[in-house]
Amino acid sequence: MLEARRLVSLFVHWTVSPWLAEIDDPAPSLDDSIDVDIAVIGAGYTGLSSALALAEEGHRVAVLEAEVAAFGASGRNAGHLTPTIGKDIPTLELMFGQERTKELLDFAEGSIEHTEALIRKYDISCDYEAVGNVFGAIHEKQFAGVEKAARACERVGMHAELLDENQLRERGFPRVIKRGVFEPRGGVLNPAKLARGLRRAALASGVQLFEKTPVTAMDPGRIVTLTTPGGEVRANHVVVGTNAYPSAILTEGFEAPVPKLARLQVQLFWTEPLTDDQLGAVDWRARAGVYSAHEVLENYRLTADNRVLGGTKYVRYGYDNRPLSDVDQKIASKVETAFRARFPELDQVPIARHWGGPIGFAIDFLPQVGRAGPHHNILYAVGYAGHGLAQASYAGQIIVDLLNERDGLGRVLWLKPRRIMPPEPLRWLVVRSILGVLEWSDERVDRVAEGERE
Repeated sequence: MLEARRLVSLFVHWTVSPWLAEIDDPAPSLDDSIDVDIAVIGAGYTGLSSALALAEEGHRVAVLEAEVAAFGASGRNAGHLTPTIGKDIPTLELMFGQERTKELLDFAEGSIEHTEALIRKYDISCDYEAVGNVFGAIHEKQFAGVEKAARACERVGMHAELLDENQLRERGFPRVIKRGVFEPRGGVLNPAKLARGLRRAALASGVQLFEKTPVTAMDPGRIVTLTTPGGEVRANHVVVGTNAYPSAILTEGFEAPVPKLARLQVQLFWTEPLTDDQLGAVDWRARAGVYSAHEVLENYRLTADNRVLGGTKYVRYGYDNRPLSDVDQKIASKVETAFRARFPELDQVPIARHWGGPIGFAIDFLPQVGRAGPHHNILYAVGYAGHGLAQASYAGQIIVDLLNERDGLGRVLWLKPRRIMPPEPLRWLVVRSILGVLEWSDERVDRVAEGERE
């Protein structure tokens, strides 16, 4: 019976995140030529938070979205609100030193506080549970990495606590984690509801939103002109918030308006809702999100209706950022296998959905923020490396500070050099080489863990 359920789930190809099952009526497409102070490209967390912050400062703002608000990563992610930034803290210290790493972690934790403030201020109902997240080892071979991360957190003053297996059990963390670094700031939420709440707040503040309105051309003069199939928008400034979904007009050419990122494809799944007995068997009383100490992490959490949501672990890259299918059936099978191994007490729980989407990575794993264009009137915030729920929600404040050249937590990002991804075929070789090494390392740990369970 279990094998039959697995096979059924593998042959269903879902192209829309289940978070987006209930979408408000779409906004109209642009069918005229308009003049505004600031035009925003993209209606995810970056675009909506920017539009909202700019409108509240008195600017006339229009948002142009090729699909519908939250169609991209903002409506497809797992919903972990975490203070994670970069690859990991030890790597940040190695690359940037302790002082800069502390500034980056201050920004990451400040992003959580800012996102929580947005939820309160605009009364956004997004199933937010401020339960924190835990970075954990599934096997003793990962203990050293977890302990190294805990020491790094202590050095830079990040709010975190190292917990052994007994402490984890006492606090109600699932048995899959044998040792972990608990991050009390943040928690888990419904990412699409957060994005739709920002959308409603932006509309209420006077922002003009045009959905199903792709930008097909840009003339970056002192007044920037954006061309769409139905009309034009002329603006003093443009904000680019497309992240892993940019059009060629934004990334191609010697003086491209925004940095070219590596577009990496990840997949998620969720189960049917757990029964009370199943929820008791897994003993996840803390309800904190979990992400593993693998090089390419696995993430798990409980949703508001008590499904287990999990995934990542395997990452795909299409040559020259070629778009890939949302769901690869071989990877769907592998992430299901990993889930069954981590949660044997839930071996009878069916998988209900698989979905996926791209995330944007810069070469240093940090968000890319800055100004571009011959008149420096194109602003951008992209490349959150899978940590955009908090950081992209903070992007509105970063953009306002950048526009006004004000200090803020985001200054640590917009003062750093722009990191350029190498061209193809070098980019493909670099990405595949890195992913290959990381996946090989993870497979070694998994083989040992699987052998011990047998």
